[in-house]
Amino acid sequence: MLRVRESRLLPRLTQTHHKERTLATKIITAVEKRNKINFLKRHRKNITITGLYRYTPKTKKRSETKKKMEKHEKSDFNNLPEGCISSILSLTSPRDACRSCLVSSVFKSAAESDALWEEFLPSDYREIIDRASPPPPSPSSSSPADSSSTETSSSPGISFSSKKELYYRLCDEPLLIDGGRKSFALEKSSGKKCFMLGAKDLSIIWGGTPKYWRWREFPGSRFAEVAELLSVCWLEITGRLPTRLLSPKTEYAAYLVLKFVEGAYGFDHPPAEAVVKVVGAGGSSSVSSGERPVYLDPDGSRRRQLQVAPHRIGLIRRRFGHMLRPAPSTSRWEGQFPQDRSDGWMEIEMGHFFNNGGEESEGSDVQMSLNEIKGGHWKSGLIIQGIEIRPKADN
Repeated sequence: MLRVRESRLLPRLTQTHHKERTLATKIITAVEKRNKINFLKRHRKNITITGLYRYTPKTKKRSETKKKMEKHEKSDFNNLPEGCISSILSLTSPRDACRSCLVSSVFKSAAESDALWEEFLPSDYREIIDRASPPPPSPSSSSPADSSSTETSSSPGISFSSKKELYYRLCDEPLLIDGGRKSFALEKSSGKKCFMLGAKDLSIIWGGTPKYWRWREFPGSRFAEVAELLSVCWLEITGRLPTRLLSPKTEYAAYLVLKFVEGAYGFDHPPAEAVVKVVGAGGSSSVSSGERPVYLDPDGSRRRQLQVAPHRIGLIRRRFGHMLRPAPSTSRWEGQFPQDRSDGWMEIEMGHFFNNGGEESEGSDVQMSLNEIKGGHWKSGLIIQGIEIRPKADN
């Protein structure tokens, strides 16, 4: 092995650039440690050895090579068939597919193709669209001319010019199905299926008795009628939906969608009990998130800070007196009060479940129930739009 001393090599490098001097010193160190060969292998991309005492940086050559490689890679992507790019994008998410439009014109064409968005749509979307119903008539349309125009524009089904347009319409405009008793939509970020059971599709104890419940139109509701609670002392609401209609391998949550009229009372105490469970064909419960207390209270935000114990006078319960107690921990009340929605309604989570899909879900239903039957006091002023089942948001 040839040895080189620093005293012989450094004078030859006195006029070199500072960076080159640093690299030369590293070479000397490597030679003295008998690691010259390994060192040159590690730095062969940065320098070209023309002798033991001379070297020439090849940064310019490297940059030119890099540009050629990038140009070659770009041309390779542009030469890919549109169907191949669509197949690749179908393995991502709708959000990523939209972002890929900025890559190139070829990617934009593939990202907007029907073949791609067909993959993002549910496999049974055609069957669901065939079950579509006309939207509820607008309360403002009273003249014959208005009613005829509404009937023409709200024919069953849904019109669209591309699969991408259909996807986003189902995300932004829930589709009424099954005679207007249910609605179907897609979650925009993932394409998972969402359903809402309208009040007419729920089992409400005494719901057919005008003395206790009233069915009426309500502004802002996606269904033709909602259920308004007039006066009951026994509140029990139940809904069922076949799990085969839902997206497989997905964790879902059920939400009661509601409102309160002015002067509503009877919901602050005691809490109602909500249960969500998957019931098999034989009636056995296989999956359940457990029973949870929920407060159907229009003043829930105030009671997050104060625990209220209302007085009872005889058999008539009134909310005119309150005894204030120390506020409980925030975690105790989390998720137990109605939350505001973007559509002007309120919702409260009833529970969650995991839909495995496949043969395991065949013949099973998800059952959602809410009841308050222990207090025995009267309630009034609750408006039920329905129960929504949608993918549970990540914590």
